[in-house]
Amino acid sequence: MLKKTPFYEKHLEYQGKMVNFFSYLMPISYRSIKEEVLAVRNDCGLFDVSHMGRIEISGKNYKEFVNYLITNDVFSLKEYQACYACMLYEDGGIVDDLVCYNLPQRILLVVNCANLEKDYNYILEINKNFNCQVKNLSEEICQLALQGKKAEKVLSSLVNNDLSEIGFYFSKEIEVLGIPMLVSRTGYTGEDGFELYFNRNYAHKIWDAFFEKNPSLLPCGLGARDMLRLEMGYCLYGQDIDKDKNPLEANLSFVVKFNKDFIGKEALLKIKEKGLKRKLVGIKFYDNVIPRSKMNLYDKNGSLIGFITSGTFSFSLNCGIAMGYVEITHSQIGNKVYLENKKEGEIVKLPFYQFGSIKRLKKEV
Repeated sequence: MLKKTPFYEKHLEYQGKMVNFFSYLMPISYRSIKEEVLAVRNDCGLFDVSHMGRIEISGKNYKEFVNYLITNDVFSLKEYQACYACMLYEDGGIVDDLVCYNLPQRILLVVNCANLEKDYNYILEINKNFNCQVKNLSEEICQLALQGKKAEKVLSSLVNNDLSEIGFYFSKEIEVLGIPMLVSRTGYTGEDGFELYFNRNYAHKIWDAFFEKNPSLLPCGLGARDMLRLEMGYCLYGQDIDKDKNPLEANLSFVVKFNKDFIGKEALLKIKEKGLKRKLVGIKFYDNVIPRSKMNLYDKNGSLIGFITSGTFSFSLNCGIAMGYVEITHSQIGNKVYLENKKEGEIVKLPFYQFGSIKRLKKEV
């Protein structure tokens, strides 16, 4: 049986093209993926991301538990601040990447849909040494992502709060149309935006209100979300990262805090000492080349040097873009790489898309 989010009927009403996404019926798009991508880049779009997992951790020593569980530093977070982090196996492989919210008397972990059951069981196993309270709230709470340069203006039409007070990667518990919810300035697109967490019983009321108050707002699907995140060089679990890859080679060192203890720390220290053998890089292709996941990468002499993990034709940049792993000796920016058909690509600095409004927000933090 395929699962449905609380917004399923709304996806049908708005003529969403539904697909099976890790056992969830989700919209791949409503209009064209290009139109939805450009709407987020230039205006605003609304995504149903209720398929994501939401796990709450509380009780005695809950911060110590989560701090050991993830690579980032929970104790550095202010109240209502969030951070991006990885959860690792002992060998340094990635269990999942996630967003961690430091809320009053509790932590909220937002994990990937495909990993929810695995993550939950892994957390329960580690919790045997901590005895915290762990709740899977995924079926109780729904989640919307409002993304785009005009996101603050759009959400302001539904609230009485000054949303400018919510900083980048911070959250606040407010009411939207009288409905209590957690609103955070986070997202997966590289643009300004908010994610809303609230009781699933109010799903249709909130969805309808967004479009009634903002007629130009577009609903957006998984296709646009995937292209937008790739344009920003954001990793996707199951493609760019997984249990066989570590955060150091995946350009995620910035979320690894070696000044504290965490699962997988010793393995990462050994990897760091020996030196990386490969690295995740961004690659641009021209001449209408569309790179795809699992394509091999070669050097100019035809020697195999790596493989693509994510690839597409970018509507924002009008060229082919990809992320993939290459041998560390070939990972320098400016190096040329080749597909089997001899089509040439160039390793470039990430993100591919340099104009996202997220850059302004980061400077303000």
